[in-house]
Amino acid sequence: MGFVTIPCTDPVIFILFCGTLPALMDAKTLNTLEYPKILERLASYCAFAASADKARQLQPSDDLVEVQERQARTREAHQMLLTRPDLTIGGARDIRASIDLARHGGVLLPADLLDIKYTLIAGRNLVRTFERLESQFPNLFQIAQQLPVPVGLIDAISRAITDRGEILDSASPKLAIIRRDMRIAHDRLMAKLQRMVSDPKNTPYLQEALITQRDGRYVLPLRAEFKGRIKSIVHDQSSSGATLFVEPLAVVELNNQYREMQLAERDEERRILAELSLQVGRSAEDLLLALDCIADLDLCFACAKYADDLSATEPNMVPFRKTGGSRHPGSVIRLVQARHPLLDPKTVVPIDVELDDQTYGLVITGPNTGGKTVTLKTIGLLCLMAQTGLHIPAHSGSQLSVFDDIYADIGDEQSIEQSLSTFSGHVTNIIRILENADRRSLVILDELGAGTDPQEGAALARALLTHLMERGITTLVTTHHPELKAYAHSTPGVVNASVEFDLESLRPTYRLTIGIPGRSNALAIAQRLGMPEAIIADARSELSPTDLRAEDLLDEIHHQRELARQARMAAEKARTEAEKLQRELAQRLETIEDERRSLLESARREAQERLEEVEREIQRLRKELARARQPLEAIESVEEQIEAIQESVETPEERRTPLVPGAPPRRAIRLGDKVRLRSLNAQGVVNAIGEEEAEVQIGVLRVRARLSDLELAGAPLTAPAAPPPAAAGRKALEPPTERPATGVTFSPSPGLELDLRGMRADDAWDSLDRYLDSAYAAGLPWVRIIHGKGTGRLRQMVREALQQHPHVRSFQAGGEKEGGDGVTVASLRTS
Repeated sequence: MGFVTIPCTDPVIFILFCGTLPALMDAKTLNTLEYPKILERLASYCAFAASADKARQLQPSDDLVEVQERQARTREAHQMLLTRPDLTIGGARDIRASIDLARHGGVLLPADLLDIKYTLIAGRNLVRTFERLESQFPNLFQIAQQLPVPVGLIDAISRAITDRGEILDSASPKLAIIRRDMRIAHDRLMAKLQRMVSDPKNTPYLQEALITQRDGRYVLPLRAEFKGRIKSIVHDQSSSGATLFVEPLAVVELNNQYREMQLAERDEERRILAELSLQVGRSAEDLLLALDCIADLDLCFACAKYADDLSATEPNMVPFRKTGGSRHPGSVIRLVQARHPLLDPKTVVPIDVELDDQTYGLVITGPNTGGKTVTLKTIGLLCLMAQTGLHIPAHSGSQLSVFDDIYADIGDEQSIEQSLSTFSGHVTNIIRILENADRRSLVILDELGAGTDPQEGAALARALLTHLMERGITTLVTTHHPELKAYAHSTPGVVNASVEFDLESLRPTYRLTIGIPGRSNALAIAQRLGMPEAIIADARSELSPTDLRAEDLLDEIHHQRELARQARMAAEKARTEAEKLQRELAQRLETIEDERRSLLESARREAQERLEEVEREIQRLRKELARARQPLEAIESVEEQIEAIQESVETPEERRTPLVPGAPPRRAIRLGDKVRLRSLNAQGVVNAIGEEEAEVQIGVLRVRARLSDLELAGAPLTAPAAPPPAAAGRKALEPPTERPATGVTFSPSPGLELDLRGMRADDAWDSLDRYLDSAYAAGLPWVRIIHGKGTGRLRQMVREALQQHPHVRSFQAGGEKEGGDGVTVASLRTS
């Protein structure tokens, strides 16, 4: 997805990892539009250094197909993180330096080899994951399938090195023998020294009864005043001089043997590491390719995470339209509620920008600090982000063309070194832009014609804009020259725009209005700040009556637009508040219904307990009457009444779906939305959407359903219709529902899961039987039975019941992430 610079000097490794760098867009423009800051923020979402380097080296592409592929990868990564939020690249590390060292014959440390092993394991796991999900994420799978895993390298490292970085005895037969002999030598040495320490003859001469080490040799702490009492070699003394650390002559040979074993162990370990390093060097190209693929996948996930934090959406990247020989280049710029990605999302004011089929030039006017420059930067930066493969902070429905290059002249171009004034700096940059821009370029010019005589600046600005329009170059400019307002109004292909200013607060609103030029506001601001009325009136008299009428007309237009905007905002606010109240009402009704069921259930249990007491009392009376040889008819009639009462008590109270009156219409379902599938009573994520149907990912299951069967997750539920009068006095049956995807009539879904934990076997058997009948009637393809692990009796009962049940086609234990042996997944027959 991008390109990266590797900190190594080997050109072979650089080419293998980087490939061929594409032609870069105008570097000055990238810096002017603060594109590197976007890449730096993107890099912060990467999981390791290799992908972060790739992020910092990303460049916008001028190829439509490549841009669409990049956008598709970001979209798939976003969908994958929604359905599998725990997915990561595992333990991948930046192993480029280790590979470079191994290629040049260096010996890697155990920690370096473990990093290589963990990276290969992460790559292997990613390949297995995407092989299972190829149909859902084809673009990410294309990256993963290129990921090679060098055969045997993971096993070779695992056989030689533990996860703590220690070399195993089994790394080689020779190392096993050396370590065995070394342990024997060590035990002999320790035994000899321990006998000397424990010898009563030596005890008075020792500072302490312990064995220590100096310079790799085992020694005893001898008191300095008894020097010579034990024949030995002095290796060190304490800082006070009171203790000498001596090696008794009796253990010198044993110390020598142990030290020789240590050196032999070191040499054999180095030989093993060198052999493994040689294997790494031979697999360098595969390792670099694997690292490159892992970094590409991690970069896709970083793009998705960045888009999620920006609340960004995927733009629709479109080709240049064919215009039939007109000057219009066929470019498309349509941004809906676009925000600058580097500004605080809580305070930034979104803008709408649209250049229609007849427009390819935009002249923005308005007061200083009003947001003109931010508007230009927003448009330019979002074009760069989109062509890089990043989602943009704008609403869905935004469209952009893929420009071959983007040129921007924004800010102060003053250069002391080149003796250039601000005006000269701008002119120099504009000349460079004119030499390089063409019909497939986007040109952005800030404060066109500023920094010099107003009359000459306006003439130059008009001539430049005319030149760009005649060449058919998409151009966005800001200016203070009123002559350009008239030019934009009268020139085909050019449209006015303005940023608004609040005369009450004397602050800009930062809102962009397309189609209306900006107002001068100079006299109004001066008057608002307290300029004497006589001076204001004198200034007005100097203005042309035509200009005054035009300004008054613009004031009225802006006033009417502001009134319309406020009315629209009030309506939107009222709608939002109504939806909020609707949700709160639905939640309160849900809570009330839960409390009602809880109270009824508590009363039912209490009644059941009392009935059981009455039954026990009847049984006692029956036994007494039997002993007394009295008739039992009276008792039997009482029992029949109790059984009738018991049946009514045992009937559980069903949950009623609360009716929420006047529910507001929900917005249309879009790609990536979390939805509830009514027919399955399950939630999932929309992966694909058509005119009438959508594909929904529910866990590991993909389901196609009609849009009418879907509702946004968290949407208020509506109550079922009341039963007809004829049904009074008995339990009303819910009407069957029609499965939208097939047109077949099904009963309401009981849900995809049944939790039997804590139930007795008999009760669980009855609940399971009723649930399977309901699931079969609802047309569910499979169900999940939760029984827990425990002693296994409930699991055995469930599986015996499933084996005998006529609606069950097959069943199996749940997967690792589904609960393992504590869950059984049953596939149902189709009705």
